[in-house]
Amino acid sequence: MIAGTTYEYIGIDRAGNRRKGVARAATEVDAFRQVSAAGLTPVRIKAIRVNRGRRSKVRKRDVANFTYQLGVLIGARVPIGEGIRGIAEQEPTGKFREVLMMIASRIESGSKIADALREHEEVFGKLYVETIKAAEESGNMIKVLEYLSEMLDRDMEMHSTVRSALMYPFCTLVVLGVAVAFLLGFVVPRFSKMYADKAAQLPVVTQIMIAVGNSVQHYWWAYLAVIAGIVFGVRKLWELPRGRDLIENILHRVPVISQLFIGMSVARFARVFGLCLNSGLSLIDALTMGANASGRPALVKDVHAMVDQVRNGGRLSHVLLICNYLPSFAKRMLTSGEESAELTRMCGVIAKHYERDTAATAKNMSTLIEPVLIVLIAGVVLAVALGIFLPMWDMMKLMR
Repeated sequence: MIAGTTYEYIGIDRAGNRRKGVARAATEVDAFRQVSAAGLTPVRIKAIRVNRGRRSKVRKRDVANFTYQLGVLIGARVPIGEGIRGIAEQEPTGKFREVLMMIASRIESGSKIADALREHEEVFGKLYVETIKAAEESGNMIKVLEYLSEMLDRDMEMHSTVRSALMYPFCTLVVLGVAVAFLLGFVVPRFSKMYADKAAQLPVVTQIMIAVGNSVQHYWWAYLAVIAGIVFGVRKLWELPRGRDLIENILHRVPVISQLFIGMSVARFARVFGLCLNSGLSLIDALTMGANASGRPALVKDVHAMVDQVRNGGRLSHVLLICNYLPSFAKRMLTSGEESAELTRMCGVIAKHYERDTAATAKNMSTLIEPVLIVLIAGVVLAVALGIFLPMWDMMKLMR
């Protein structure tokens, strides 16, 4: 987005019609030049303070709703600039409203939709802009917008399902950690003082727990600093290509988590791959954008190797053999789609299959993880109980 101040303008076009819009420029003079360059005669230019409303962050849901509404308006043969301006007036998110108003102004000034969207790529994403560009050039805009809106909705639904499934084990581990910290920091030191007064011989388990409990009580800030450091370090490591590869390799060795990762990435790859083919992009561009959209470096690496072979004349069914990340089912479906000239439809079949499989795995995750959590909780409770009560039993024997 162009930096500067937002200006609201009223101008007269060559046909003598009044046009309203917004422009973003460093000064009022620059805004005047922008309006004039758009073929309008400026009548009024005024700096405005955009009302951000309750939310200022543009969510994926906002983009999905806009995509669906834009497809409906184009299907109804409403002028695109006018239609986007109407959507903007109903938009509750201040930042997105401002973005849509500027896009409408650019389109009304003669720009293509993709060119107007490209100035706000940080909001829509490169994949979205390139897909709209291909659809605009192929004349398949309505169908692509419908497909793109559906893809965004399914993507949000899948992420929501996975987040909900991961919430249960995460909350359980957090509560367990807080409970253990409370026992070690407050309960165990009280018992250790009682045992010290009795001069009792303590078991090794109790001695370890007392030492840990005293350290938690006196150096709790160090424990918090270590936890914060680990979280910060993992986040920074995730931002680095090699670090992310390392973390993903570890996660892919965990049975249930690896199934979720593979299912989500393959479904998204297939959705975007099919969308790009449907919008008119070449096979190479569609493969590249599908891999980049998957968010998995391992799949991106495999697809780049496939693309190199496709450039050298290789068929998709042959180059799929070097892709280790894609499951055999996805490879068979893509091969079948190429042979039957229904590659786009097969991409939809693959996406639906893995979306359904991922959703089922996510819903059953609590059932799959429950035994592990029960064993973990039982082990912690048993260790704490033995550490606290073993010395009591020994003292009771001596009293007898």
